[in-house]
Amino acid sequence: MDFALSAEQRAIQDAIHRICQRFDDAYWLKKDREGGFPSEFHQALAHEGWLGICMPPAQGGAGLGITEAAIMMQAIAQSGACLSGASAVHMNIFGLNPVVRFGTEEQKRRMLPPVIAGRERACFAITEPNAGLDTTHLATRAVKEGRHYIIHGQKVWISTAQIAEKMLILARTTPLEQVKKPTEGLTLFYTTLDRSRVEVREIEKMGRKAVDSNQLFIDGLRVPEEDRIGEEGQGFAILLHGLNPERILIAAEAVGVGFAALARASRYASERVVFGRPIGQNQAIQHPLAESWMELEAAQLMVLKAAWQYDHGLPAGAAANAAKYLAAEAAFKACERALLTHGGYGYAKEYHVERYFREAMIPRLAPVSQQLALCFIAEKVLGLPKSY
Repeated sequence: MDFALSAEQRAIQDAIHRICQRFDDAYWLKKDREGGFPSEFHQALAHEGWLGICMPPAQGGAGLGITEAAIMMQAIAQSGACLSGASAVHMNIFGLNPVVRFGTEEQKRRMLPPVIAGRERACFAITEPNAGLDTTHLATRAVKEGRHYIIHGQKVWISTAQIAEKMLILARTTPLEQVKKPTEGLTLFYTTLDRSRVEVREIEKMGRKAVDSNQLFIDGLRVPEEDRIGEEGQGFAILLHGLNPERILIAAEAVGVGFAALARASRYASERVVFGRPIGQNQAIQHPLAESWMELEAAQLMVLKAAWQYDHGLPAGAAANAAKYLAAEAAFKACERALLTHGGYGYAKEYHVERYFREAMIPRLAPVSQQLALCFIAEKVLGLPKSY
């Protein structure tokens, strides 16, 4: 059993670190204040080929695994870019996994290279206002007309829809009352976000202003049959292949945010002198930070375990949900402690930890709640009755 990163994986960390150094704290502070997609950062990663880290080499990708992608996403978040930087690119990493696994060769040639090169950006249009996490009861409908599908419905909390050219969208093609199981009759599409048929309305939120979140109102979106991923009615099963990578990557990002906050807190505690001594000399400061380091290290190990299981074709649901849960909690506690270590200055934007704290809420809320992660472990691992 070897817990060390390989030389290739360390090289990934170093390469991402060098790119992130070009986007300093002032850059992310400005994005936090003013908003606006971090296009320069996105293009820098695209220029050096990192948006295709998990994509097939035949389409211009690196052909690496979710493990390497997790290492990359943690490095981005840990640089101080936090979720503002990570969320700008992680849809490119996990979102098109259904295309990679279930797309035809023609679809892969057509859909993947523009995303890898940074010429196109995609959003993930799954969640709905009235269905929430109950995906099988979504109301968006896609009706077949000749060689096209006509889609009507609403989506909510759709990141990057303000600037995306494409979207991965799940819609019901067979009414719920006509299927044997709720998971049947859902179909997945990867298609153009036609703004003449899709109204994109931004949601103001407490953090991550650089990466927009939106509600989508879809009225007669015309989707060609060749944009359907996999067989009609099998979209839910296909979508599941992207959910574990999503949990693993958001967990890696959370770990990165937590370590970024911990580094700032430790540095400040060493430099800040009160009553003639550094505040970091006091155990009331030391112990919470030391505890956070342990929690982040443990969460990081679970992230790597989940990624390893996924890359080796093993069942990864339990580890992916555990990683997401543990990393989200560890990151939030680390950010809270970093803010408190700074005292009143922690509330000031110029010290950055308040931004980390706000963004650390995201992994606790998305892509699935902490409570549902616990429900998954209770049912699937411990064999307890389903609670919902």
